[in-house]
Amino acid sequence: MADTNAKLTVNGEEYELPIIKGTLGRPVIDIAALQESGFWSYDPGFKVTAPVESKITYIDGGKGELLHRGYPIDELANNAEYLEVAYALLHGDLPTAEQKEEFFEKIREHTPVHDQLRKFFEGFRRDAHPMAIMVGVVGALSAFYHEDLDVSNEEHREITAIRLIAKMPTLAAMSYKYSQGEPFMYPRNDFNYAENFLYMMFATPADVDYEKNDVITRAMDKIFTLHADHEQNASTSTVRLAGSTGANPYACIAAGIAALWGPSHGGANEAVLEMLDEIGTVENVPEFMEKVKSREVKLMGFGHRVYKNFDPRAQVMKETCDEVLEALGINDPKLELAMALEKIALEDPFFIERNLYPNVDFYSGIILKAIGIPTSMFTVIFALARTSGWISHWLEMHSAPFKIGRPRQLYTGETRRDFVKVEDRK
Repeated sequence: MADTNAKLTVNGEEYELPIIKGTLGRPVIDIAALQESGFWSYDPGFKVTAPVESKITYIDGGKGELLHRGYPIDELANNAEYLEVAYALLHGDLPTAEQKEEFFEKIREHTPVHDQLRKFFEGFRRDAHPMAIMVGVVGALSAFYHEDLDVSNEEHREITAIRLIAKMPTLAAMSYKYSQGEPFMYPRNDFNYAENFLYMMFATPADVDYEKNDVITRAMDKIFTLHADHEQNASTSTVRLAGSTGANPYACIAAGIAALWGPSHGGANEAVLEMLDEIGTVENVPEFMEKVKSREVKLMGFGHRVYKNFDPRAQVMKETCDEVLEALGINDPKLELAMALEKIALEDPFFIERNLYPNVDFYSGIILKAIGIPTSMFTVIFALARTSGWISHWLEMHSAPFKIGRPRQLYTGETRRDFVKVEDRK
């Protein structure tokens, strides 16, 4: 609701700009009236621009707060399954027992992928990055479900959301199996979401008595939950921008995957492992941290652009990390190295004063490494988890009137007016 107006004076003309307050967070100034002034706003990186209204996720970086549909992220991660959180993102609240059973059954029903999709994988090189494969095969889903692609049809939108959330673990596991030259494993309806993904990743046809590990399953489910949504970040904004054109939802999610692939976004936990490789051994940690202090190198997996205090997901992920490492009893030099980094960051005043605490990417990278998942799959798992958030934002956008995204620019190029023929150019 607009409570009052801000006033902007441009060249002697005064414009009233409504101030709109949400249920949480900073008020926003509606600058639509700037169109009448002959001016545009300039905000590189959209640091102070709210292009959408949303009821899905709220972040207060100063307080270290992350809410999904009003629920704190730590409560969701510790007390709900990922698919319950996905349901809440989609529908506005956590499911009742009856709604949970129905939703889970729909997901199980749609986990398999069309057998012809296997041919898409065969077109990729075996050493292709799994994210390159995911961009292609997720976009290709629109070729298999084109009968349900009327974005103005609520039932079509609903079944598409179910299909995407259900099939992402299958496609992610297939991208891994393909890179390893191993046969694809079909999903099992007697396994839950996280169990199914781990089964399709690591089982083989010879594993008649495949054994589940409850600690790893819980850790995987929490990783999914902690990455389910993060408000209007780069990839979510990409999904919304693509969706504003009326593009089909599979193409929009593929666009989100492409945006997530960047090392400054979804590739952060992969960058953590690359940093550990660069450091080498525990003995090199003090020297490396001194280089961090002198800005010679960058410390990956610490601090966050949004959270100025601490990442609320990190504490849950740290506890999970400790559980996994204890349960697996792994003696991996790289994990020992990571723990040495963590100890310095949590005790050294330099890092404490600058709020450079380990974030969710630091701990999730360590967990995935301990489970045996290669670094090339880290961002794929992020995309798998984030699909529920992406499609929720896409659904929210299509549930109300919206406009095609069309940002403006500050042009600073040449102002040539006369064309010069090639023979006259010097």
